[in-house]
Amino acid sequence: MKKKVALITGITGQDGSYLAKALLKKNYEVHGLVRRSSVHKWQRLKFLQIIEKLNLVYGEMSEKAFIQKLIKNLKPDVMFNLAAQSFVQYSFDSPAYTNQVNYDAVKNMTQCIIKNKLDTKFYQASTSEMFGNTNTTFQNEKTKFRPVSPYADSKLKSHMLIKNLRKTKNFFFCSGILFNHESPLRGSEFVTKKIISTLFAIKKGENKILELGNIYAKRDWGYAGDYIKAMMLMTESNRPEDFVVATGKSISVKEFIIKACEYLNLDIIFRGNELNERCYLKKNNKLIIKINKKYFRKKELYSLKGDCEKIKKTLGWRHESSIDDLINKMIDGEQILRKSNFKYI
Repeated sequence: MKKKVALITGITGQDGSYLAKALLKKNYEVHGLVRRSSVHKWQRLKFLQIIEKLNLVYGEMSEKAFIQKLIKNLKPDVMFNLAAQSFVQYSFDSPAYTNQVNYDAVKNMTQCIIKNKLDTKFYQASTSEMFGNTNTTFQNEKTKFRPVSPYADSKLKSHMLIKNLRKTKNFFFCSGILFNHESPLRGSEFVTKKIISTLFAIKKGENKILELGNIYAKRDWGYAGDYIKAMMLMTESNRPEDFVVATGKSISVKEFIIKACEYLNLDIIFRGNELNERCYLKKNNKLIIKINKKYFRKKELYSLKGDCEKIKKTLGWRHESSIDDLINKMIDGEQILRKSNFKYI
């Protein structure tokens, strides 16, 4: 029996790597797009011991002719678009590039599927950042979008494109509105990874100080492994729909720090307020965390919490890992990654 073919953009990232491994387990022939300029591009795939089983191709999302030729020739049964310019702060400095990667590329890929009448199921990685600063306690598929960054704007344009094409062209196009999801393989520039890796180093006796922005921002954090299952369920469904994927619980960055310190047996105390707030080790009054104004967003997004009842009822998805489970996985994973000489990206 011929294997089903999957194409993943962003395959070297956290989600792409876990997804590739999950698809291989389901006997898919997995192809992945890799940016020519990627640094340490193979680290996650090597760590998961799957790189030899993948079909990888170099290319840029912004190259219309290249991406359309790739899709036309490969004719994938399913395509997961996980590649993006995903750094919110950077999007303020480079809004045109952010839009090019996050929206124009999606338009080019979907146009190719439509023009060539392919049966490809297309999954678009949307984001909870599209909700912005809403006035609702929970956000679901019916919540009004109020993006507060060029990154969120570009993602919203793609999200609406997928929705409109699904209605007017009758293709299997769907979006997953995923809230924050983390893992040991999270990139070093993301706040959860910064917290875990720095606190782990401090626990090992390294002389580190963690600098952060708004530690009172609240997010709905889940485990990436759970969210990969949601992506696959969406594409395995008989009907394309958009779904919010979340845990339904949110905590602040400060609460995340406290939980991580508890697991690491680091006895800490916070002193001061606003920009002068600091965190110290109780045993020796050593400074380990301070606030740095440069890490505050130009437009702050204060609180997000997802309502995922639709995907629970429709596809039977449930998140299996709590926030405490997630933090424990990230800390335990940090030790394994360090022993394997994993390059942080």
